[in-house]
Amino acid sequence: MSRIPQHFIDEVIARTDIVDVITQRVPLKKAGREFKACCPFHDEKSPSFTVSPAKQFYHCFGCGEHGTAIGFLMAYERLTFVESIEELAGALGMEVPQEASAPRPSEDLYRLLGQAGDFFVRSLKNAPDAVDYLKRRGVSGEIAKDYAIGYAPDEWDALMRALGDADKRRLLAAGLIIARDDNSGYYDRFRGRIMFPIRDHRGRVVAFGGRALTDNGPKYLNSPETEVFHKGRELYGLYEARQSRADLASLLVVEGYMDVVGLAQFGVRNCVATLGTSTTADHLKRLFRIASEVVFCFDGDRAGRQAAWRALNVSLSEIRDGRQIRFLFLPDGEDPDSLVRAEGEDGFRARLANARPLSEFLLDHLREQVDTDSLDGLARMAELAKPLVAQVPKGVYRDMLTVRLAEIVGLPPERMADHLPANRTPGRAPASRPQQVRPRSPLVGRAIGLLLHHPAIAANAQTPANLGESTTPGMEVLTTLIEQLREHPHLSTAGVLERWREHKFFPRLEALASTEALIDAKQAVSELNGILNKLSRGETAHRCAQLVEKSKHEARDEQEQRELAALLASRVSTNDT
Repeated sequence: MSRIPQHFIDEVIARTDIVDVITQRVPLKKAGREFKACCPFHDEKSPSFTVSPAKQFYHCFGCGEHGTAIGFLMAYERLTFVESIEELAGALGMEVPQEASAPRPSEDLYRLLGQAGDFFVRSLKNAPDAVDYLKRRGVSGEIAKDYAIGYAPDEWDALMRALGDADKRRLLAAGLIIARDDNSGYYDRFRGRIMFPIRDHRGRVVAFGGRALTDNGPKYLNSPETEVFHKGRELYGLYEARQSRADLASLLVVEGYMDVVGLAQFGVRNCVATLGTSTTADHLKRLFRIASEVVFCFDGDRAGRQAAWRALNVSLSEIRDGRQIRFLFLPDGEDPDSLVRAEGEDGFRARLANARPLSEFLLDHLREQVDTDSLDGLARMAELAKPLVAQVPKGVYRDMLTVRLAEIVGLPPERMADHLPANRTPGRAPASRPQQVRPRSPLVGRAIGLLLHHPAIAANAQTPANLGESTTPGMEVLTTLIEQLREHPHLSTAGVLERWREHKFFPRLEALASTEALIDAKQAVSELNGILNKLSRGETAHRCAQLVEKSKHEARDEQEQRELAALLASRVSTNDT
């Protein structure tokens, strides 16, 4: 499989400021040399979540969650390690290199999907009906190129023939072909359709959407879910939006491929579409990594408002201070594509500017369910609002929403707050951690902790030779850590930890890093060398005891006699000093 080079991970960690990473997701406040906030991983009233710029490390004294910027993204955003590196590197404008070895099965799927996309683009040039359709919809050659729009020939095996010797089982796994019912072979999934490639955050094709040119079969056909494609996570047009130079402070969510393409044609490039499914929490997480505002665009009819209400319910747990969600409802009979053609970019953007805030849509929707002229109706409205407001994470936004609700139902805000249940989604529970491996010697743990708090002191560490042969649990980690820091003297605490992420001792290292340093670097050097000398004397005493014990049961050989004499002399010399 491909692996990210260690030197690149070191550079990303060195150039990343964990305060910036976390502030984009959790509002932090300065508190002395550190920053604080209410923990995003558990429900609390007073802040116990701290972020240390010096260590590039976060720690919650309430729930114990801690880690580096990479660890935060893995726990908070539910990203993999590689995705976290890609996220941080992308923010720094760095391209992630790969150390290639044996390809992963998923890489084979990416390759096949990419080849299929290239084939569909080539096929469009020889499909006058498809070209005419796109022209009628006002799609220019430039936009078709930017979105890699193609065409699947109306033939049973055009793609299979184009890909030649491709393994049919892999094509099936990629969702590009379908097995015949009688097991006599396969046929292309997409035939006679305008093809819209769905690309992931790295620009790799992971799936397709196909729009039929005739009335035969469904109007739109999407790829099935595969090893590399999950429709509840991907968004059509997100990659293209990021590649454009548009201001992505806000992202517009629409329902169809042609809506995205049509809006792009008129300069609205901050647009994405869900893939035949309702908006999910994963969709919103991806959107809020890029923009602070999300605007949902729906038809103004009953079905559109029902879809908007479903989106609102999913959105509540993702709303927090600094984020905004709004809803744009279109006139009857219009979709984003038709509306932007009728009103132009300026007219469409004017509608966007007047999109309704989530709070307004929520409260108006509840009003419609009750009789607000009666006490019974107002009480019913408060009851309907309780489970919805409870989903909003604690913060200024939730407080203000509670105040507005209290005004409507006629209660003092504090009384309204008392009636609300505790937040049912207090935060993202961090990924489960492996059981910690603890050294038996507290001195080893203390020495490792000093190195984690002050990595630069390794240059002045005086490491006795006998520690390298020790079998004391944790000693190998200690000596390796010293060697590592001597070789890479500029590593921060976070940089050290990320080099040990795959080691079984990693949870213990994180726990040690989360403790307070208490002493400065000069004092740490003195204490570290004192610990190393004490550990060395302990190793000497342990070895002496081993040799003496052995002599009780069998004769020592000449080499062991010399070793014991040297060890005893060493102990006498040490005691004399």
